[in-house]
Amino acid sequence: MSEVENAVPQRRPGGRAARVREAVHRAVLDIVAEHGVDKVGIPEVSRRAGVRDSSIYRRWGTRENLILDALLAASERALPLPDTGTLRGDLTAFGAALIDLLDSPLGHGLFRALAFVTDSEEITEARKAFWTTRYRLTTRMISDAIERGELPPDTDARIAIELLIAPIHFRNLLTGDRPDAEFVDHLVTHVVRALRPGDDGRAEDGRA
Repeated sequence: MSEVENAVPQRRPGGRAARVREAVHRAVLDIVAEHGVDKVGIPEVSRRAGVRDSSIYRRWGTRENLILDALLAASERALPLPDTGTLRGDLTAFGAALIDLLDSPLGHGLFRALAFVTDSEEITEARKAFWTTRYRLTTRMISDAIERGELPPDTDARIAIELLIAPIHFRNLLTGDRPDAEFVDHLVTHVVRALRPGDDGRAEDGRA
């Protein structure tokens, strides 16, 4: 724990600050789902959340920081990192969770907004920061696999994650074909095979 955390009394879970953050985040996510990320404005967030706009500015500074915080928090809740003990298990669980998120109204609004809004420099930067943070979190699955000896030490963690999520996003955003469990299983086999040349991608669970 840092010195700052030691010096400041810890707020109990469910305190006022947590309730304010939850209400503001919910307002942001509702607007994103209804109208798109470019329509998020602090006055409307303030009205929906029942929180003064001055309080929102004081806590988040800019609408871009607010949007980023809300999107990242939502994705962390919807996409917790799996810890199955194997690379294949982790990739399969994460891929399935991503599909479920993309199939929800919230996920549909979030990721289409992140993918297609380009007319604002601030939003572009917020989107870039969002994905950078998400990559930093999800690549732990690859670093864990390296530590277990499942992958070589020079494995590019970000490329490994992109091999998994890119086909899922491609189908969801471009072709409209919803991936299913069979697709995830097939995809993970090929991802593992790409990361471990000569491996059939199924060695971890004993399948031929």
